[in-house]
Amino acid sequence: MSSTAAFYLLSTLGGYLVTSFLLLKYPTLLHQRKKQRFLSKHISHRGGAGENLENTMAAFQHAVTIGTDMLELDCHITKDEQVVVSHDENLKRSTGINVNISDLKYCELPPYLGKLDVSFQKACQCEGKDNRIPLLKEVFEAFPNTPINIDIKVNNNLLIKKVSELVKQYRREHITVWGNASYEIVEKCYKENSEIPILFSLQRVLLVLGLFFTGLLPFVPIREQFFEIPMPSIILKLKEPHTMSRSQKFLIWLSDILLMRKALFDHLTARGIQVLEKDVLRSIRRKHEKT
Repeated sequence: MSSTAAFYLLSTLGGYLVTSFLLLKYPTLLHQRKKQRFLSKHISHRGGAGENLENTMAAFQHAVTIGTDMLELDCHITKDEQVVVSHDENLKRSTGINVNISDLKYCELPPYLGKLDVSFQKACQCEGKDNRIPLLKEVFEAFPNTPINIDIKVNNNLLIKKVSELVKQYRREHITVWGNASYEIVEKCYKENSEIPILFSLQRVLLVLGLFFTGLLPFVPIREQFFEIPMPSIILKLKEPHTMSRSQKFLIWLSDILLMRKALFDHLTARGIQVLEKDVLRSIRRKHEKT
């Protein structure tokens, strides 16, 4: 390679790196900042599943009463086309009955067990007297001003359509966000109703990470408004350390290093994208006690 070619190559690379760094710090030089309709620093996962029976009206009421910023819940659809709030499609874990929600009418759904294992914490159970699976519209009616994060649990066109209709009926587009880890589900959500902010799918999270580490992220437009990621280190809290191999621990550590990047979060925040770190072990009660 001649010295002239090397000079042009280094000049181009240097210009790219400088521009990338500048736009990483000041993305509004290229992109219009998204309007944030609400801010959420604390999210009650399944309504605060470590403190009440998950996804119940009692759990949601408790979370709102002590000051959560956002409720997170999961939706399925029944045989008679009712949108219900439940994490699992199959009710064996939560009710003791091996049946799918989609195979039953709403009036046929069994109640939750009085005591449930907390799936994201070792040796922990929650209990409560409210063991009824609620309708999504009940949650909307009870908490008209509370932001809600809706996880569309199955790739079902009718479910997506019904959820969109309910959001519009209760005029909640400005305080609702929806999506799923599945890219296909998120795409369908956006196509059904682009007025409701969407979450990053897992595929898009990985793409963002790739763009970030190659310096390309500042140049790429983003339509999602909420960057919700799990904290890899949470796995260490779910398993006994002695049962994990050294390579497993290393992979968790490496994932934490790659995902938990302040520069990435600052860049997304500067573009008006809210970063939601999904540490589901952080209970709302702990937040309340600290205040």
